[in-house]
Amino acid sequence: MPTIVFASPKGGAGKSTSAVVLACELARRGAAVTMIDADPNRPVSTWARRPGRPEGLEVVADVTEETVIDAIEAAAARVPFVIVDLEGTASMTVAYAISRADLVIIPSQGSQLDAAEAAKAVRLIRQQERAFARRIPHAVLFTRTSAAIKPRTLQHIRSEFEAHGVPSLQVQMQEREAFRAIFSFGGTIDGLKAGQVGGLDGAMKNAKAFAAEVVARLRQAQPAEAA
Repeated sequence: MPTIVFASPKGGAGKSTSAVVLACELARRGAAVTMIDADPNRPVSTWARRPGRPEGLEVVADVTEETVIDAIEAAAARVPFVIVDLEGTASMTVAYAISRADLVIIPSQGSQLDAAEAAKAVRLIRQQERAFARRIPHAVLFTRTSAAIKPRTLQHIRSEFEAHGVPSLQVQMQEREAFRAIFSFGGTIDGLKAGQVGGLDGAMKNAKAFAAEVVARLRQAQPAEAA
């Protein structure tokens, strides 16, 4: 079953937030999901201890360099979707998880400094491709963007990635209060109340579009992997 890995050498890129939003949206659609919390800061585990975690969404923590591959493979044998949230540094744990990925998502804010860090993740993916003699689909996910403003800088960075053969998701994870709120209140975006946070409709649309594009990319990658 598909394993989706979130990898970014830079902390604060929205990696854990994007992983949880995706997992919740897949669970909302009725899919069983296992999240593997391989970030030493355990942001996913902290969220999962709060009320409102969706039924069918399991979180596995205490994953180490020695156990991460076994954890991914065991989860993939049980559920339709496995989502791995990795630590924000380059390590063997990160490399091992990437080697098992069906899709690596690289969160990056729309700045040149963040793009340089995202490029490090791409290099690690390509090293794993050579080591395991298999293509590992991957894409940059631009995070914390504005729903109203489209900066030229971001468009330039996207074009640079594309010129170097690095795709980016069309959907961006926008700067939304609701995405931060689930880590404070627990649960999912659609479980939040209007009195707790504003802009819920926009956040839900963003989450749905994000999940839809991820699923579409996984389907596109299947024939190539089979070949």
